[in-house]
Amino acid sequence: MFELIKKDTSSKARLGKLLTTHGVIETPIFMPVGTQATVKAVSPRELHELGAQIILGNTYHLMIRPGMKIMNQFGGIHGFSSWTGPVLTDSGGFQVFSLSKLRKIEKHGVRFQSHVDGTEFFLGPKEAMDIQWQLGGNIAMAFDECPPYPCDFDYAAKSLDVTLRWAKECKEYHDTLCVKEPGKPKRQMLFGIVQGSVYADLRRRSAEELVKMDFDGYAVGGVSVGETEVEMMKAVEESEPYLPEDKARYAMGLGTPPQIVEMVARGVDMFDCVLPTRVARNGTAFTRTGTLNLRNAIFKEDAGAIEEGCQCYACQNFSRAYIRHLVNVEEILGLRLVTLHNLHFYLQLMRDIRTQIAFGTFNQFREQFVSGYKKHKEV
Repeated sequence: MFELIKKDTSSKARLGKLLTTHGVIETPIFMPVGTQATVKAVSPRELHELGAQIILGNTYHLMIRPGMKIMNQFGGIHGFSSWTGPVLTDSGGFQVFSLSKLRKIEKHGVRFQSHVDGTEFFLGPKEAMDIQWQLGGNIAMAFDECPPYPCDFDYAAKSLDVTLRWAKECKEYHDTLCVKEPGKPKRQMLFGIVQGSVYADLRRRSAEELVKMDFDGYAVGGVSVGETEVEMMKAVEESEPYLPEDKARYAMGLGTPPQIVEMVARGVDMFDCVLPTRVARNGTAFTRTGTLNLRNAIFKEDAGAIEEGCQCYACQNFSRAYIRHLVNVEEILGLRLVTLHNLHFYLQLMRDIRTQIAFGTFNQFREQFVSGYKKHKEV
């Protein structure tokens, strides 16, 4: 399912391919987030034109709306959304963290109060596997508890015990659903999620225990939840050495462009993040030298593209002045154009990374990109 093609000699960066029943994914890869079975403001046709290879969907949100009856009626997430490429589905584990005021953790799962209408429902390992199987994603995620930041060692250790127990239950139940046909990729892969907060020994224990369970790939979770960037990098550094080379590695919910480049250098293959679409709705655009707030008056008469040399639809056809006007008068086209640009930027960055690894020049690219990228307050 995962083929390691080349390893960078000056870092831990890797070039690979992930085989799914809906196509081959070239890694390192960025996955646009489609929580509600759609990447915000972008159609499936546009995603294909942008070169998106895989998108995300979310178990928790789709089970609530539109609900599994409708999802099944339309043949799962592919049939319902008309997206024909691979899909990764989150298990709902992140909502254990983000909706902490609406849930109660129990031994065998989590009892939620719906954020939509207050209806109570239960989501545990078996339920998460069942729903993801019905959604028909190509990669499912184990159900986990994402601990808050900060938390003390005892809390993180107890939380990890829960995550490992649930991971075992997920793997055992998923194995009963997914029978591999000889010579064909599995209909659905299952990734385990490394937790352990900021504690190195917990991260190591988590990774080693998950590897014993033999998942199809491994994610580093519990990052970008309020910790510093240094702690974020350490979480990956303290997990990666204990993950197998012949399985894909996924850093969940990351990140800014420089963070992604640095994570690739630390051996990560897959990324997702809401930033490209979220900040676009506020008129913020990504460029090689940092972000631009296109609402600013400085762009009022600017005839240039968002970024010179960019090949995206927005940059090839519209000026900063026009896009600024659209954003400021709250025309939908404005946020769509910035969204298209930002997604193109992220996906082009990954294409550039893959090219640099292939040519053996990744480390030079890394140094130039990270040093030239300026952090702006908008992001």
